[in-house]
Amino acid sequence: MFSFAALHTNHFIMNIRGVFKVDSAIASQYKAARLAGLLYLIAMATGLFAEFYVRFPSTLVVSGDAVKTASNILANERLYRIGIANNIITFAIDVMLIWALYVLLKPVNRNLALLAAFFRLVETTIACVAIISSYVAMQFVSDADHLKTFDSSQIQALSILHDTYALTFIVVAIFLGLGSTVFNYLLLKSRYVPRLLAAWGIFSSLLLLISQFTIIIFPEVEKTIIPACYGPIAIDEIALGFWLLFKGANIPGPA
Repeated sequence: MFSFAALHTNHFIMNIRGVFKVDSAIASQYKAARLAGLLYLIAMATGLFAEFYVRFPSTLVVSGDAVKTASNILANERLYRIGIANNIITFAIDVMLIWALYVLLKPVNRNLALLAAFFRLVETTIACVAIISSYVAMQFVSDADHLKTFDSSQIQALSILHDTYALTFIVVAIFLGLGSTVFNYLLLKSRYVPRLLAAWGIFSSLLLLISQFTIIIFPEVEKTIIPACYGPIAIDEIALGFWLLFKGANIPGPA
């Protein structure tokens, strides 16, 4: 009789612990969803700051004219530095965002969530390498006297640095598209967010991915398709950010 009661008591305690463990996991998902929403919006804000205020590097780098580029950097060195710092902050935010999305979506499919996180971390790593090349280019021309003594090899080196920066971000966008596609697929499968929102995320991510391969194969179309491929994913990240921050994730409780 005693052993029977002890068995049921142990079973009851194990069930209670299981419930607390599930509740704790769900609570972590809720927090991760809100954090991901906030980070989406902050990352978008820093991106818009770079594009419309700092305008780094679009107005400073003149394609095919390394001397003009060097002159622009010298004339706007502080702005150039702000652009580099802003991008570093954005990439740090991206790492936290990737972690939050992994925590949120791991219970749906751990392997796919891990794959998406790896894709996005590769994206961030390559982007950081691109920023290093920009910093090296700035250091290369930071002394105004150097501009007077540039020879052809130095001009070529500066041109290569900035061409590398541009080409690197094509690869960055490819891995962004890959990771974002998988994350949005998991959101669609889980129904944590409206299915239309997740489906739009998949569409916009695949559009970005395909467009970057198109640019690699047909570089002459780059200026034409850039707005069309980045606009949809920007809308997706803003909408998803607001939804996760203010609505949270629709995570079912324990049965």
